[in-house]
Amino acid sequence: MRMHRRPTVRTMAAERKAVGRKAAGLADPERLAAWRRGRWSEALCRLALRLKGYRILARGWRCPQGEIDIVARRGGTVAIVEVKARRTLDAAGSALSVHQRRRLEHAAATFVARHPGLTGLPVRFDVMLVTPGRWPRHLADAWREGSL
Repeated sequence: MRMHRRPTVRTMAAERKAVGRKAAGLADPERLAAWRRGRWSEALCRLALRLKGYRILARGWRCPQGEIDIVARRGGTVAIVEVKARRTLDAAGSALSVHQRRRLEHAAATFVARHPGLTGLPVRFDVMLVTPGRWPRHLADAWREGSL
């Protein structure tokens, strides 16, 4: 006997997605476009990291302390990666504030605490800069925890 998909399931999922975007303030076309650019940039950065030999452990990971764009691992090092997409490299490089760095450090500590297999491994904070028409620029070890 052949099973058919119920069309209401797909419709309900699409409605939840639309409601979620509206609740997140993405009803405005400009904000929606910025959100899409950010997601596209993060996907491009994940591809670049995979090609460099990293294994992606998490993407868009959230906790009360903040959100981590990408958590990757290569060898015995865990990289917490923040993605910044701007029109120029200078604008992208200066887009990460001290407050955002602190939030990332706290979120990274929470991530490592919730994943016991990562305890004891060195954690590095990287930044990937994305500009239109160019491959992402990876700044490994962009800052050290507590060096602010």
